[in-house]
Amino acid sequence: MLHADARATLASWAAPTREQAALRERYVAHLDAHPDGMTRACVPDHLTASTLVLSHDHTRVLLTLHAKARRWFQFGGHCEPADATLAGAALREAGEESGLVGLVIDPVPVQLSEHAVPFCGPGGDVHHLDVRFLSVAGADAVHAVSEESLDVAWWPVETLPDPEPDLVELVALALGRVQSTSEPGGGSSRAAADQPSR
Repeated sequence: MLHADARATLASWAAPTREQAALRERYVAHLDAHPDGMTRACVPDHLTASTLVLSHDHTRVLLTLHAKARRWFQFGGHCEPADATLAGAALREAGEESGLVGLVIDPVPVQLSEHAVPFCGPGGDVHHLDVRFLSVAGADAVHAVSEESLDVAWWPVETLPDPEPDLVELVALALGRVQSTSEPGGGSSRAAADQPSR
């Protein structure tokens, strides 16, 4: 079910750039070639899911200082057997790593990112094919630090703690998404995934 959902989600996704469209094709081809492509057992590449959490007023992002990488990232990680959808996996990870309760996720991906993760496998050549989603926290959101993090903190969207191009693009695409859905007649693409945050 998760594999089928991921393929359908990616195949129908309107990529925002030519580079993102190329990654989408790469991800779909990977899933077509690997029935286990959603699991960490699929090496050297497997899909992962993550969530960028924006503040209610869209001026800040909640990031985690990853314990192994020792860098600031959005929340995310490996899909689990109980995950039914890609968006659901991203929502679960966000809830577990941020401590936020009642998050709602936009089920349409915001960005794709392929990157090497040297600490993910013994060979050091693992690539995460990350699918990134968006959630907007409530005004009264209270976060916590999980055992996977050294810290969790809000950062202004203009002054990210680790402004590497991938994260900067993710924030820009997320801001574009919330701005487009809040315009008159734009509607809203935010919808609950099949799994509540924990």
